[in-house]
Amino acid sequence: MTKRTRSIRVKAPLTELEGAVMQAVWDSGSGSVEAVHQIVSRKRDLKEATIRTLLRRLEHKGYLRHEEDGRAYVYHAIEPSSGIAARAVRQIIDRFCQGSVEELVSGMVDSNVLSIAELKRLEDFVRTRRKGGK
Repeated sequence: MTKRTRSIRVKAPLTELEGAVMQAVWDSGSGSVEAVHQIVSRKRDLKEATIRTLLRRLEHKGYLRHEEDGRAYVYHAIEPSSGIAARAVRQIIDRFCQGSVEELVSGMVDSNVLSIAELKRLEDFVRTRRKGGK
């Protein structure tokens, strides 16, 4: 197995509630406190002040940025969810697999985490990328 070490700036991980707030911003493209509150409060009983605090915390952690629209702040994700997911996987690889992507994937295959259909899609994806496609 190949061992790979890389220095990646690690952001503080998202809590479950922060993840729900981020998902609302990702799904909307951007959002004010009120707009994010409306989305998140469909499934959770939260006050708008709680959402405001979470948005500020996420901005402090480096997940969001804001711009002013009159008196309101409109929040935007700094990166797509796929970028955050990729970084989280990299942390798992570095922590539990000694930096080896192969060890992670082979462990997923051996543990039946990936279905045959998922393996086929991954194979097709890798083949396309090797040929220079996207």
